[in-house]
Amino acid sequence: MKVSYHGHSVVKIETNDFTILIDPFLTGNPQTDLKPDEVKADAILLTHGHGDHVGDTVAIAKQNDALVVATAELAAFLGWQGVKTHSMHIGGSREFDFGMVKLTQAFHGSAYIDEQTKTITYTGMPAGILFTAEGKTIYHAGDTALFSDMKLIGSRHSIDVAFLPIGDNFTMGPEDAALAAQWLGAKIVVPMHYNTFPPIQQDPHHFVEMLQGSVGKVLQPGEAIEL
Repeated sequence: MKVSYHGHSVVKIETNDFTILIDPFLTGNPQTDLKPDEVKADAILLTHGHGDHVGDTVAIAKQNDALVVATAELAAFLGWQGVKTHSMHIGGSREFDFGMVKLTQAFHGSAYIDEQTKTITYTGMPAGILFTAEGKTIYHAGDTALFSDMKLIGSRHSIDVAFLPIGDNFTMGPEDAALAAQWLGAKIVVPMHYNTFPPIQQDPHHFVEMLQGSVGKVLQPGEAIEL
């Protein structure tokens, strides 16, 4: 399995037979190396409905006939746009042909904000994602504050790679994310959701230095980990 990071919160997982994208915010993302019209995906997993996470989901899903997995409200919202979806919710898990998906809680918001019409559409609760395939488990925390049930997630799941937001302002900052990493006990911890916009400027290398042992790894856009 190959797991690659593509700026902000964009993660790509490549198994022997499938390619899965998480939160494919590409258009307008100055940190990414991916182009929406060139991306291949069999499935797209979404943590919540904010534009910097849903991103290019509709276009990518349609051009690849990809399944979009999201919380029920967000799945309905995207389904109305002609996207093939599967709805889930917090605490639920589902075995797909491409792997097992389980949604965890996350403490954040979730809505589609239309700046032109000045409307906000509620898209359900935000989530984190536990993805398991080929004997490996990846945890994508989504946008979240630190919460103590991360200890429970870590105790119940053997996590190979955890992607944690460190940007502060909208999510955990580096100090809280370092504590989250300790509670989760992942073998590898990768920082995400930083330096895309001025309010979330952070030094990812400083975050890695805060972690116990040598679990931290800063990935540049396009860089991958082989599991």
